[in-house]
Amino acid sequence: MSCEPRALGRFRMRLQLINNKIFLMRNFKELKIWQKGFQIAVNSFKLGSTFPKEEKFGITIQITKAAVSIHSNIAEGSSRSSEKDYNRFLEDSLGSSFELETQLLIAAAANYGDKELRDEILKSVDEEKKMLISFMNKLIK
Repeated sequence: MSCEPRALGRFRMRLQLINNKIFLMRNFKELKIWQKGFQIAVNSFKLGSTFPKEEKFGITIQITKAAVSIHSNIAEGSSRSSEKDYNRFLEDSLGSSFELETQLLIAAAANYGDKELRDEILKSVDEEKKMLISFMNKLIK
């Protein structure tokens, strides 16, 4: 059983009954931070395909795992009933963006991958970090 979506603040949410418990469901796919994180992950997979074959199980995996973790944590946090829990997942997402940035800088130093795509992802990660911090600050208030 679910109710129609409703606006609560800036976030579109709906109430859903699961196992006789009511959950407040946020639509994470509407969040710009999730959308940007999703695109970062897609571009990270594309970048990984331009790395040397011997790195397919090295830094390539680390980059894609960190990239996928950014928007995954935003989505998972959206299922939490308290703002405190939600914020913790956003913090994890922010941590993953810092991790991804570090790995991309290592790849740049080793001259791995397509430079233009790598630079585009680095720029997007920087924007994502700023957006996450801003979102977290608004959530806390």
